[in-house]
Amino acid sequence: MGEVVNLRQARKQKARIEKERLAGENRALHGRSKAERERDRLNSDRTEKFMDGHRREKPGDPNRH
Repeated sequence: MGEVVNLRQARKQKARIEKERLAGENRALHGRSKAERERDRLNSDRTEKFMDGHRREKPGDPNRH
């Protein structure tokens, strides 16, 4: 015969595992220091400014056909 399983406890254990998995994902996504966030923001601003400066046609340029 198989092992007797308490379904209530099995459901709670499954919920705990899922909650821990979700918490791990959130730590990976949002668990950054202020310095890391600032560095990434500056890097993206620098990249965006570089790309805007090298466009052939400027947005809102009246000479554009």
